[in-house]
Amino acid sequence: MLRTVFLRGLISALSIVVLAGPLAAQVKVDPKLPTYKPSVGVSGTIKSVGSDTMNNLMALWAEGFKKYYPSVKVEVEGKGSATAPTALISGTANFGPMSRMMKADEIDAFEKKFGYKPTAVATSIDMLAVYVHKDNPLKSLSLPQVDAIFSSTRKLGGKESLERWGQLGLEGDFADSPLSLYGRNSASGTYGYFKENALGKGDFKDSVKEQPGSSAVVQGVSKDKFAIGYSGIGYKTADVTALPLANKSGEEPVEAAVENAYSGDYPLARSLVLYVNAKPKTQLDPLRREFIKYVLSKQGQEVVIKDGYFPVTAPMATKVLSELGIKP
Repeated sequence: MLRTVFLRGLISALSIVVLAGPLAAQVKVDPKLPTYKPSVGVSGTIKSVGSDTMNNLMALWAEGFKKYYPSVKVEVEGKGSATAPTALISGTANFGPMSRMMKADEIDAFEKKFGYKPTAVATSIDMLAVYVHKDNPLKSLSLPQVDAIFSSTRKLGGKESLERWGQLGLEGDFADSPLSLYGRNSASGTYGYFKENALGKGDFKDSVKEQPGSSAVVQGVSKDKFAIGYSGIGYKTADVTALPLANKSGEEPVEAAVENAYSGDYPLARSLVLYVNAKPKTQLDPLRREFIKYVLSKQGQEVVIKDGYFPVTAPMATKVLSELGIKP
């Protein structure tokens, strides 16, 4: 069985302090998380290959980690979640950040090589947002509408393909203007997650402008008045609007807000995971052990908030560390 920690299975254990206001004020690191204290014998190179969504997170974590261990070297490459399993299998990476869970064939390939499954460490929580230009008057969307906008197959039951803003009730210069679609490329975990959860595993339209990174999607939408795109909530800027989403037509739309991520009410909330090659009943080497401890410490989770995502709780961190045989 894959050793991992899933977001929805731990909703009841969440104890994050949620307040009003901007993200930094909305979310506080769980005070019961351990404070990181440096160890001895830590050296080597952090080699991270995987998610573009987590690229900045990995860089920030590595920067904080190096303050304790200046001799540690860091190599971070973020070309998409699909690159993580291959890098872990080949040994060219010791950390594989992914914004989705590994697929069955990726797990099978890993297990064929090593005789056991990879371990997924839940590091933080993200919401995938559907963005429009800040001057777009659209108020919300349902997932069937999102599907009809981005997908050619409409697996969620949309009666017609949504091609123009007037079909969504917009008037004026929006009425006859075509939707300009922005998304990620197929190597991205964000692409895979959106395909599965917002398109019902359907096919993307050929008209989606595939971007190499999450920030590029938001940048594209911010410069195109008639654009709509999907990306992580951590990339939101003042030039775009993250639309509230409803699971089904007729249901109340839910804002991409922190409390809705933790409650599970927001339809596109997900865990950001860090995959490692951890042989069962053996100890991780000092470098990987201490880096994971740092990521799941107060200091590491403060980085999560700084980068626009939501931190894990002490119960979540304790469960992950215990599964890896790591003492906080």
